[in-house]
Amino acid sequence: MENFDNIFDDKDKEILESTGFDLSKGTRSGTFVQSDHSVVTCNVKQEGVEILPIKDAFQKYSWLKDYKFKSFGNVDEILNDAENKVSNGYFIYAKKGVKSQLPVQSCLYISSEGTSQYVHNIVMAEEGAELQIISGCATSHRVSNALHFGISEFFVKKDAKISFTMIHKWGENIIVTPKSSAIVEENGIFISNYISFDKVKYLKAYPTAYLNGKNSIGRFNSIVFAPDGSDIDLGSKCVLSGEGAKAELISRTVSAGGKIIARGSLVGKAKNIKAHLECNGLILKDRGLIHAIPELEAHLSDVEMSHEAAVGKVAAEEIEYLMSRGLSEEEATSAIVRGFLNVKIEGLPERLEKQIENSLNNLSNKFF
Repeated sequence: MENFDNIFDDKDKEILESTGFDLSKGTRSGTFVQSDHSVVTCNVKQEGVEILPIKDAFQKYSWLKDYKFKSFGNVDEILNDAENKVSNGYFIYAKKGVKSQLPVQSCLYISSEGTSQYVHNIVMAEEGAELQIISGCATSHRVSNALHFGISEFFVKKDAKISFTMIHKWGENIIVTPKSSAIVEENGIFISNYISFDKVKYLKAYPTAYLNGKNSIGRFNSIVFAPDGSDIDLGSKCVLSGEGAKAELISRTVSAGGKIIARGSLVGKAKNIKAHLECNGLILKDRGLIHAIPELEAHLSDVEMSHEAAVGKVAAEEIEYLMSRGLSEEEATSAIVRGFLNVKIEGLPERLEKQIENSLNNLSNKFF
């Protein structure tokens, strides 16, 4: 169970590490790994933090069934159909007042050709608790065709905080259609970071956070690079129903021939809320596509909501300036793209920040 040498070969390990996964587990307070339909590792080192396969969690905690699909409100046919196919998934739980000393890591891996992986994940931080989770989702170098459908629900109780960073490294012909939703109570904080730099056949995701509690906070950061042949429909949404709630949606997208639909939606339903949405994109090839769709919806007059959207090419004067400093055109373009995508994400471990920086450098070496 604990020896990854018996599960992953060297190339698979390289893929895992590129998603922020710590094979040694030394910098993590807990680890969950599911390969195809089987849970291969599930352990935790910190008292008060629990990690269980979701099916075991439903058996252990009878009350957990009351939270099943609760974050989605109405359960549609897609969710019902997916739930009937679920093989497992994880339950990550921080008890009242417990703060994770190190990040928890999870990995949903596809290691067999033609696999359709369906998972259901629930993450819960009780009152005053804090969880930081690094989730790496990827496919083996041996896999060319597969499907992943993940149902993820987050429950942030009063004065609690969940920070969830997901790094995707799917194969070129993989179809990925996750559904994710969060409920945030009074003074709760939910942070979702999404990073994808590799080609994927089709990705559609639109996570939503319901800021129900007074002074609750929701933040979404998305950093996406779409090579030629990628079809990505990605967005995020915050519904601000608690008085004084705050939300920020930040999206950075680069198309190198791929198609990107970048969605963002803010819905203001309470007094004294503040919310900002930012969608910025770069197109590196004429056949690429970026379609930014920012939406603001206000139900009261006493709200402060704004949005900014910009899509364009790398500025010629920026390239010329860097070339005057001795860089080639390719090196100048690479440097600009790296800087554009290198968005500072609050609270990431130093090691993960370096891995993201290395991924950006590898990206530049590959495409420029």
